[in-house]
Amino acid sequence: MRFVGGIRTEATEGRLFFVSKGQSLAIERRDGAPHVPVGRAPVGAIFLGTIGDEAYFAADASEGPELEIISLRHLFGALHDEEFAVAQRALGLVAWDQDHRHCGRCGAPTERSQTERSRVCTKCGFGVYPRISPAVIMLVEREGKALLARSHRFPVPFFSALAGFVELGETLEETVVREVHEEAGITVTNVRYFGSQPWPLGGSLMVGFNCDWAAGEIVLEDAELAEADWFAPNALPVVPPKLSIARALIDDFVARHAG
Repeated sequence: MRFVGGIRTEATEGRLFFVSKGQSLAIERRDGAPHVPVGRAPVGAIFLGTIGDEAYFAADASEGPELEIISLRHLFGALHDEEFAVAQRALGLVAWDQDHRHCGRCGAPTERSQTERSRVCTKCGFGVYPRISPAVIMLVEREGKALLARSHRFPVPFFSALAGFVELGETLEETVVREVHEEAGITVTNVRYFGSQPWPLGGSLMVGFNCDWAAGEIVLEDAELAEADWFAPNALPVVPPKLSIARALIDDFVARHAG
């Protein structure tokens, strides 16, 4: 069954995504497996939409019962794909709703619109919508090898594709060329769209690309990357888990060079 988003509902009960610490959910266990709690939505819960006849809500974990807290990353595969996608939406919307309780223009309180996904100032009428920050992630190839790098910020020492946020006035393709040159000191060509993935962290939309090395040798931008190198498909370092578009790019690279 497909998720259908919505703003208003007559339902008062459903599946409840209790968001904790930005990137985690409060879950309950049944027969040892994690499940999204089911019950009456607390006052102030955000209606997300429906899957079949089931309504889905999001709320801050402090508004719900004491349950086990699990990172969204660790729920990949434990929830079915459609529900996992709704969980990502829940994380992003709860953060947006909390961050815009007051107007950025006049400082007055805001309230949720009853007709669209926005918060509206009770004094000046200024509306704030959930913002999406577009970012690119790209796999650069050179003579059958892929450019992978390890960031200083990664909590675990894995290698991934290069990535960066789109700047005002840029196309996605221009961002790919700029970010690769800034972070690794090389130029690329033949930029090709691969796919996209919503990501609740920072309200991002990750847009994936493949591209080819054109010139230059790796020169790292010290503030961003700890190390980078070209890797053959049969000699990869530790890479990101399968829920990420970074891993999808890497798996596609390996599949295309199999044999």
